[in-house]
Amino acid sequence: MAKKKTEKKEEKTEGKVVHVSGARKRAIARATLREGKGVIRVNSLLLNNYKPDFARDKIIEPLIIAGDISNKVNIDINVKGGGWRAQSDAVRLAISRALVKYSGSKVLEKSFLDYDRNLIVADIRRKEQRKPNDSKARAMRTKSYR
Repeated sequence: MAKKKTEKKEEKTEGKVVHVSGARKRAIARATLREGKGVIRVNSLLLNNYKPDFARDKIIEPLIIAGDISNKVNIDINVKGGGWRAQSDAVRLAISRALVKYSGSKVLEKSFLDYDRNLIVADIRRKEQRKPNDSKARAMRTKSYR
């Protein structure tokens, strides 16, 4: 009886699925990581076809740091809201969090933190709202005395 329980636990770890999210400003990325052949899709689009190139390069950073782990998993990411730069930062955060959660490695987490803290910790800054009767968030209304 005890032997069957251990076999079931081993089966669950083989098909391990990780769900993680990452956010930056108004952009929210939800990543699903499964065992596979290293295919990464962002909004059903292969990462190689993702534009602009700068955003793709930012997204690839955690995959390069992770090394061999990224070649053994498939990652599907859905991202909504924000601009292209905020979306790429949200995707990057979701990928790195998913890889750390999947591997359970403190060494990988430390390497992400050493490279760029925003790979693990979300940047919570938001746009400051404009004030009533003013032109911008911080700018005061001009006064004319003539």
